[in-house]
Amino acid sequence: MKLRKLEKKDASLMLEWMHDDFVVHDLRTDFASKTIEDCLSFIENSNNTKTDLHLAIVDDNDEYMGTVSLKNINNESAEFGITVRKIAMGKGFSSYGMSEIIKIGKEKKKLKKIYWCVHPDNHRAVRFYEKKHYRHVLAPDEACGYTENEKKEYIWYEV
Repeated sequence: MKLRKLEKKDASLMLEWMHDDFVVHDLRTDFASKTIEDCLSFIENSNNTKTDLHLAIVDDNDEYMGTVSLKNINNESAEFGITVRKIAMGKGFSSYGMSEIIKIGKEKKKLKKIYWCVHPDNHRAVRFYEKKHYRHVLAPDEACGYTENEKKEYIWYEV
């Protein structure tokens, strides 16, 4: 397992998880409407931004298993995000990707706070974060793009 920059060859496998209801049914974005062009654009833009860091989680054969991200990076904080393909679930890819991106955020980006949210109905994600003993917090002021109602509706975590 390793993290690397997203590459064009990842687009079809990225689209696979976006169109898999098992993976996306509790996520905030309408991934079902995404196209291969959307994936290619995301990959291209992921390498040209200073406020977001999106990396591929890949297996030992360099096959794309998911994306892990730090979004809305500022001087002190960023929002964490992760999604893995169904085939990668339960095999350690999420744990690995999360621990590595947090290490990058803390050590290389010098972030003091990394936060994220999960809808309470996303039982798989809630179990994962609870098992890892991440702490619940109030919605951070810097949580971009969330309405006040959404901030209240989600469970927020922080490291």
